[in-house]
Amino acid sequence: MATTGTNPTDTERVLHIRFERSNTTRTEETLRAIDDGDDVDPYFECTFHDPEQLHQVTRPKNLELLRTIATEEPAGIRETARLVNRDVRQVHRNLNELESLGLIDFEERGTARRPTVWYDTIEVDLPLFGPNSGSDAADA
Repeated sequence: MATTGTNPTDTERVLHIRFERSNTTRTEETLRAIDDGDDVDPYFECTFHDPEQLHQVTRPKNLELLRTIATEEPAGIRETARLVNRDVRQVHRNLNELESLGLIDFEERGTARRPTVWYDTIEVDLPLFGPNSGSDAADA
């Protein structure tokens, strides 16, 4: 069993990022199990339909921010910027971008906004064929 960094009894939380198609079967199964009162593993998924959004997620500077937030748990934006050795304004802009994509949350602590993530791993599903194309598309 994979564990998180702070509590060895927690299971790994995976955020599934999909492009153009979601795993509706998995989502429906999870919701059905919750409705039935079953104890289910959480399932987190973001589906993007714009290639630019996927690019924003996988940009090296954004990945660095996500890793830093997950491992260092900074107290605010300034501390995050210090940890990645970048300008506060640039980090602030990137963190707002990640929040708009649904990849981070901010906890309000007085005047500080603490960036947080709720997952340990990101898995990206990038199909080469669109939802309406079959494998014959490669032969065209």
